[in-house]
Amino acid sequence: MDTVHYPTPAVTTEHRPLACAFTKMRAHTLALIAPLSAEDMVVQSMPDASPVKWHLAHTTWFFETFLLKDQPGYKLFDPDYAYLFNSYYEALGPRQPRAQRGLLTRPPLADILAYRAHVDDAMSGLLEADLPAETEALIRLGIAHEEQHQELILMDGLHLLAQSPLKPAYCPRTPADAGGRQGRFQLRPGGLVEIGHAGEAFAFDNEAPRHRTWLQPFEISDRLVTNGEWLAFMQDGGYSRPDLWLSDGWAQVQANGWNAPFYWQASEDGWQEMTLRGLQAIAPGAPVTHISYYEADAYARWAGARLPTEAEWEAAAADGVLEQVDDVAWQWTGSAYLPYPGFLPGAGAVGEYNGKFMSGQMVLRGGSAFTPAGHARPTYRNFFAPEKRWLRSGLRLARDISTGTTGDVSDDGFAADVVRGLSARQKSLSPKYFYDATGSELFEAICRLEEYYPTRTETALLARIAPELTADIPADSVLVEFGSGASEKTRLLIDAGPQITDYVPIDISEDALRHATLRLKGAYPKLSVTPVVGDFTSDVQLPSALKGRPLIGFFPGSTIGNFTHVEAVAFLRTVRGLLGPNARLILGADMVKDEATLVAAYDDAKGITAAFNKNLLVRINRELDGNFDLDAFDHLAVWNPDYERIEMHLVSRKDQIVTAAGHSFAFKAGERFHTENSHKFTPASLTRLAADSGWKIERQWISPAPEFGIFSLGA
Repeated sequence: MDTVHYPTPAVTTEHRPLACAFTKMRAHTLALIAPLSAEDMVVQSMPDASPVKWHLAHTTWFFETFLLKDQPGYKLFDPDYAYLFNSYYEALGPRQPRAQRGLLTRPPLADILAYRAHVDDAMSGLLEADLPAETEALIRLGIAHEEQHQELILMDGLHLLAQSPLKPAYCPRTPADAGGRQGRFQLRPGGLVEIGHAGEAFAFDNEAPRHRTWLQPFEISDRLVTNGEWLAFMQDGGYSRPDLWLSDGWAQVQANGWNAPFYWQASEDGWQEMTLRGLQAIAPGAPVTHISYYEADAYARWAGARLPTEAEWEAAAADGVLEQVDDVAWQWTGSAYLPYPGFLPGAGAVGEYNGKFMSGQMVLRGGSAFTPAGHARPTYRNFFAPEKRWLRSGLRLARDISTGTTGDVSDDGFAADVVRGLSARQKSLSPKYFYDATGSELFEAICRLEEYYPTRTETALLARIAPELTADIPADSVLVEFGSGASEKTRLLIDAGPQITDYVPIDISEDALRHATLRLKGAYPKLSVTPVVGDFTSDVQLPSALKGRPLIGFFPGSTIGNFTHVEAVAFLRTVRGLLGPNARLILGADMVKDEATLVAAYDDAKGITAAFNKNLLVRINRELDGNFDLDAFDHLAVWNPDYERIEMHLVSRKDQIVTAAGHSFAFKAGERFHTENSHKFTPASLTRLAADSGWKIERQWISPAPEFGIFSLGA
């Protein structure tokens, strides 16, 4: 091909970041056109595309028109260029029809390159000055505008080369798309989220204002749909089944004979694809690209899924759970391109940049292999008409969780709770999952710590008042303990109340129940022990043989403090219903006291509480195939005076992504994983809680400092 000299922009960049950005951007444009011949740059392959020469001139015209023409001493390179290279700015007058840009054989390429050098020289002088904020903003817009055209140069250039029977490569050294695994659905919590741009960094006007929007819980694939998956869609008649297609999309299939993605073509050796490297065999593991919105929507329907909304996409991207975000293909969303609430276009011709296209277009998110480095961002809103295919577009699937699809986890197990808890913006998990065999042993060790006063204080108080507590328990009564653990405190009531003839310990840990039952049977041969394995916070069933017997509930250890007020009310109401008429509940509750005593109790010097907290990660790793690095998290205990509770957290020491239950979860450095609350009470607050749940406090005992209370509740 003929050699064309492309002069490098001569803009001084020392100590001027904006000048540096301008120079790098303009040089990158010239680097992109280096593999093309002069003939390549004049041809227009279809009305939607533009000749490369036109892109070179139009982006230069933008700087001349919006920044230079009114500068003192600036001379227009050629007044006719205002007509030739205006794109769509109505406020700036008439222009060459878009479909006829390929007829502009004149001015020649050499003149266009001279035009760029002329404007670059003038921009050099402008960028040397101290510029007002409005001028700097226009320059940044001009840079971003040309970066968009850099992507268009590759899009339009590929389309042009694809029309040639030779199928020539733009550049044989262009990297191929990497293959990889298929996507996995990631559960996202939804809720009230913020989307849109905010801050001082550059963004287009259509990315603002930042605003709140409500999302239902949803699932989104962490990777893009692959060529191999798309082949399965085709083999299942995807392009011949009208039931999969929107009406307008099916009309496009029929009118244009669609039977594969835009650049695919069949050969004796299988499907091939036109790329910047020329015609290549389809790589099954690489993402499918160059598909329309209609095709993406049809595939999603075939796959039993849907396209994510742009708000879902942005929320998931911000949470760090997506791969292939902005370096492979723009991703169609199910959102029409419309203004955000409160959007106002700019004044004058610049206001035409985005706003007037907010009709008949669909939003794409992310970025592509054609997108210049640094151009895309999570709030970026690309948009095209739904039938367009020459852009580098792909798709990422989403699903509603209300359909019953929840990835690889059940709705009511440990895995489901872990996925839901780690998918939430405030990561959390119920403390009931602390108590596997190791967790139960660690908690017993905590109870023996000097700093951990609740156990010994409650035990001492129980030992002193047990005769009073059991004095009016009826004969042949059943003691039902919720969250029994090792059942050590239970012995104090059994010793003081021989009229307790049956004991029903309920605990989530089968190991803890087994050991406690064996010990109790050995110590109290006449006591009937009927253990129940289960989550005492859910509906549990007592043995039917106990029906009609007096039932006494026992809930020591201030476990009631692990609940929120709403959860505590619900639990106490459930207990009331389970125990029946004339129910009675013996409740232990830790009292509000000084912060130093409270924090020390949950962050002991030996680190046993920290090991107990981190054992939750060990359990996730063991049971849910997790990969938590225990050394990458710190134990934290803090007093929250507003809620009168101690909080335990695991704090991420770095930015990291962990996996569990087939899902990925992003942690930022310093982010907290909330594992337990331990609310503290006053007699007044506990009286209110009892009343809200249908109980009344009949008697109460409060220990000396560090204060702990035992309350006898009646229905």
